[in-house]
Amino acid sequence: MADLESQIVGQSEKTVALKKMVQLVGPADSPIIITGPTGTGKEVVANAIHSCSRRGGKFIAINCAAIPKDLIEAELFGFEKGAFTGALKTTKGKFEQANNGTLFLDEIGDMPLDLQSKLLRVLENSIIARVGGSQDIRLNVRIICATHKNLEEAVSNQNFREDLLYRLNVLPVNIPSLKERIDDVPCLIDHFLKQKTRNRQIQKPIFTTEAFKALKKYHWPGNVREVRNVVERSLVFFPGKTVGKTDVENFLIAFDPAVINRTEEQNELWSGFENLTTGMDSTELTVGDEVILTPEAFSDWFEKNNFIDLRKMLRDIEIVLIEAAMKKNNYNTSEAAKDLKLLRTTLIEKIKKYGLSN
Repeated sequence: MADLESQIVGQSEKTVALKKMVQLVGPADSPIIITGPTGTGKEVVANAIHSCSRRGGKFIAINCAAIPKDLIEAELFGFEKGAFTGALKTTKGKFEQANNGTLFLDEIGDMPLDLQSKLLRVLENSIIARVGGSQDIRLNVRIICATHKNLEEAVSNQNFREDLLYRLNVLPVNIPSLKERIDDVPCLIDHFLKQKTRNRQIQKPIFTTEAFKALKKYHWPGNVREVRNVVERSLVFFPGKTVGKTDVENFLIAFDPAVINRTEEQNELWSGFENLTTGMDSTELTVGDEVILTPEAFSDWFEKNNFIDLRKMLRDIEIVLIEAAMKKNNYNTSEAAKDLKLLRTTLIEKIKKYGLSN
């Protein structure tokens, strides 16, 4: 179950039901059709089903829509040396590579009709023949298919074989759109941030509670794939910075070139703070070797710069100090609260407010 939790992210009611379905159908050998809107993570679910199976072979995936019609047969079934121009050696296809494992046929609705009949024969007798070959090869492969199309409609339009649909659709698994499981958005954001920053020298953006509320109000037409895009943008535009409601609406969901000014503004603000004590008499502003900023220092800075986004500045300073105190005290909230001269309950409230790890 732990591995499944890392593969299918989210704790909403519909996601929990999906995980239960994956656990239920995983150990079976019957074919599966996974349906759902584009970008919901059908290959992720297919891989999770394979992980829950008893199969010792590999999980092999192929996108039926991404391979030219005249090449897909050779990709699936393999080919013998000399079968066609460029066939310089005998090559195993995806079916053979997936022997004793799982073959995932993504976008099965785009498979050519003539190849559909060959797939049906494989499902019936578990035997393939390579292109240009005459020898039958018996295999033990489980088939999982996926599509965002309505296959019943494709059958009516004579674009998909009815007998193949019935043969494949033994265990149907539907993935709900992200809009239907909107409570999973914060979990997905956190998941992709960890994934994207692992082994990279880059700081994670800090999403506020209001930012997450804005993200949960969005309708997510691109589903989970769009969440990944939003995380990518946040890492580019707000590394180590606070992301608020306005940032989400203007720069992450709907891209506004003004984000460049927003980023430069934040950088200038903090670089300005680094030089707050330049030219000042700091004899009364030191503790040991450390320079302590006084209210007068900020006043002098404002006199020189004459602009400030006070709410964002105070929020950013608060986040930086909370994170520093937590890190220093090995994430012990009681000790961090003492260093910050706060009640422990107040510190916990602020950690939750800013979406910081506790």
